[in-house]
Amino acid sequence: MIAQRIAAGIEYDGSGFFGWQVQSHARSIQSTLNAAISTVADEVLTTAAAGRTDTGVHACGQVVHFDSVAERSEYAWLRGINSNLPADIAVQWVRAVPGDFHARYSALARTYRYVILNRPVRSALDRHRAWQLRAPLDAVLMQLAARQLLGEHDFSSFRAAGCQSRSAVRRIEALEVVRHGDYVVIEVRANGFLYHMVRNIVGSLVRVGSGEAGAGWIGELLAIKDRRLAAPTAPSTGLFLAAVHYPDEFAFPPPPPRPVWSAEWRDR
Repeated sequence: MIAQRIAAGIEYDGSGFFGWQVQSHARSIQSTLNAAISTVADEVLTTAAAGRTDTGVHACGQVVHFDSVAERSEYAWLRGINSNLPADIAVQWVRAVPGDFHARYSALARTYRYVILNRPVRSALDRHRAWQLRAPLDAVLMQLAARQLLGEHDFSSFRAAGCQSRSAVRRIEALEVVRHGDYVVIEVRANGFLYHMVRNIVGSLVRVGSGEAGAGWIGELLAIKDRRLAAPTAPSTGLFLAAVHYPDEFAFPPPPPRPVWSAEWRDR
């Protein structure tokens, strides 16, 4: 029988996982998802993802693909996989795709979202979904600083020491910092990301927003190309893989535009 390639949209709470990739010693999203899909297919299958998220990182717009000879409707895949998944992972949609589709290599860009809870009082609901900072942040100043990162640059100053990418050049297509009540939300879309790039950008923007550095400091960091001079890495808690962007021909359902646990975002 000829295998059919299947794509699926996945969301997960990453706080209970040691990242996406299969690990022999720890719980991973990929191994959990592989097991659920294999049960439905009645064969051992493995998934490929659009992005390999790190320990504690969440997703509302992850995309994966797998190949199977099992004859199942899209609805049967969706219901069957979800019935075999734990509560912290959920499949949102399933689509049959051409055999040359690849969740990672067919993507044009990815969008990551970082959520900061900016108030003195902690939140029980957001303890795993936002980075709480008690001192006030100037989101307008952070947005002004963020504009210097737009376009194609060498992002060595925002690259973790363990990054194995051959080049530090990436193109940021959009970067937005917006305050919603007690929340400061940072969204960045790029054609690719370096290891910890988003979290390193967030850490440095927070230094600007807190008044510890001026808006022009971000441009200086970019030009210096030295990670040692940038701010500490923001924690994984507030990071979401928000969307993966593909050519229009695939017409995948879009992920939710905002997380919905905050009342401030209900009107967006």
